[in-house]
Amino acid sequence: MTTVPRRVRLVEVGPRDGLQNEDATITADDKVAFIDHLSAAACPVIEVGAFVSPRWVPQMADTAEVFSRITRREGTRYTALVPNLAGLQRAIAARVDEIAIFAAASETFSRRNINETIDASLETYRTVCAAARAASIPVRAYVSTAFGCPFEGAVDPARVRDVSAALIDMGAREVSVSDTIGIAHPGQVPVVVSAVAERVPLEKIALHFHDTRGTALANVLTALQLGVTTYDSSAGGLGGCPYAPGATGNLATEDLLYMLDGLGIETGVSLAKVLAASQFIEQRLGHPLASRYAAAVKR
Repeated sequence: MTTVPRRVRLVEVGPRDGLQNEDATITADDKVAFIDHLSAAACPVIEVGAFVSPRWVPQMADTAEVFSRITRREGTRYTALVPNLAGLQRAIAARVDEIAIFAAASETFSRRNINETIDASLETYRTVCAAARAASIPVRAYVSTAFGCPFEGAVDPARVRDVSAALIDMGAREVSVSDTIGIAHPGQVPVVVSAVAERVPLEKIALHFHDTRGTALANVLTALQLGVTTYDSSAGGLGGCPYAPGATGNLATEDLLYMLDGLGIETGVSLAKVLAASQFIEQRLGHPLASRYAAAVKR
């Protein structure tokens, strides 16, 4: 195998990107317990929730309460998604360690997701980044539909490159290039990563894969050989997107850890304790989770 990194960083998105699309109402108590399980697993980054309108994403309505009650582990960064300055102010009041902003690489998805054009969203985020910088809050950015759009189909890698670069230029420390609908395959990954790397340093590129077509692990394996060292994943494979019809869950953290552990790549994250977190939240959701590793150890 081509040389792969000795260590990678995982960004656990289960409590936000994972739970936001669930039909079952998850209580604040259960969210806190879920996040505390993930902290015990030594996840270096946990996306706790989102400061968005509860009309649009009701599962995130209690994010401030959840932040106030989690047990914060030294060495773990607790983050939240924000869409605008109002969300940023709520995030600052909740004492977040970092915020995330989210743009899209396709116009139709941008309008459906946040009711703004791509250019208008970038203007909003320039203001958010400036205010976050003044408050000494680091910013992470997502670029949705980087590998394909549910409404427009194929997305030009040059558009992904340009949106990613704009987010980095306005102050984001990292951009998570996201396969929102789980359409990416290993043949696409080098093309998209190479395009983004024309204007964004490789160490500032993260990847966010959904596993709709069962290719997420293969995509990570390909990206490892390109030198990408940060990956988003979700305990149990929780997830989906309210504005991406047919999208299923994120890459399961357990499945990713099993592969990385087998390759001898260090993460610092406990597979057994992530599994415990998934088993806990699965009982509250009332349906089996998508993680293949979790399913295998049940047998």
